[in-house]
Amino acid sequence: MKKILITGGAGFIGSHVVRQFVLNYPNDHIYNLDALTYAGNLANLSDVEALPNYTFVKADITDETLINNLFEKYRFDAVLHLAAESHVDRSISDPFSFVKTNVLGTVILLQAFKNIWMGNWEGKRFYHISTDEVYGSLGETGFFTETTPYAPNSPYSASKASSDHFVRAYGETYGMPYVISNCSNNYGPNHFPEKLIPLCIHNILNNQALPIYGDGKFIRDWLYVIDHAKAIDLVFHQGKNSETYNIGGFNEWTNIDLVKLLCQLMDQKLGKTIGTSESLITYVTDRPGHDLRYAIDARKINTELGWKPSVTFEQGLVKTINWFMDNQNWLENVTSGAYQQYYKEQYNLIKK
Repeated sequence: MKKILITGGAGFIGSHVVRQFVLNYPNDHIYNLDALTYAGNLANLSDVEALPNYTFVKADITDETLINNLFEKYRFDAVLHLAAESHVDRSISDPFSFVKTNVLGTVILLQAFKNIWMGNWEGKRFYHISTDEVYGSLGETGFFTETTPYAPNSPYSASKASSDHFVRAYGETYGMPYVISNCSNNYGPNHFPEKLIPLCIHNILNNQALPIYGDGKFIRDWLYVIDHAKAIDLVFHQGKNSETYNIGGFNEWTNIDLVKLLCQLMDQKLGKTIGTSESLITYVTDRPGHDLRYAIDARKINTELGWKPSVTFEQGLVKTINWFMDNQNWLENVTSGAYQQYYKEQYNLIKK
């Protein structure tokens, strides 16, 4: 039985990865380590929490003593590292917390893993899950490949770029077996509503403004989170050591076109006149350093590992809307308290 540590496993992407591994590898024991900050929610994993090959550990990856003790106690064979501060807007207002979690936290994990297995790397792996934002911004043409030079433009992407470099450095310096993947924007069930799609779903349900930065022409490539979890599974089990794999959805949308499509689908779902939700769109001041376009070239993972998205963006968006409509209690629970204060401050909007 392998002991696999998944950090950030109570978060959006992490919870889907935990579920993927717990359900598909019953002979491996999955340890979910999460600090349960604002975006971590154990309700995301209520369907697997009682299974015998799953253990939750509440811990902060920046607590060096605690992390070292956990590695000494459990002697994890592998680490899938997803724990991170991930919201660009928050990084602009508080860059230090991103440096602490995303850079220092990653180095603490790397060091703890090295201390346990240095000189005995057989069957061990450190898998770092990163973002396409480390590559910076694209113009109207071209795609991010695994060899695109790093050019981060926000404190968030700079912190993730730094953590990527530390993982590679531990591989080169200490021989640590590692893989890295850089993904495009995820969407789907359990998505915390500080991000565009769940924010708009929540606000449509509550007849609130739909804040769109700038002119809404920023372009993103969208990846259904369950497809991402399956890709992570493939990279972890079949990817080559010391390699990077870009994971993208082949779905480029401008923010404004995406939101208009979402409005149409929500109006249909709610039985409203088409155009009702679109009238809630409100343009707000653009954020500093806003990258124009991200687009992933995912041919490497497709040709080497056989992965490709299982759903189109439209299909995935319908699945996402249906999940949020069926889980409105979950949505209301995570949008209470501190989130409301953050929301008002970030967008300078008053609830209707």
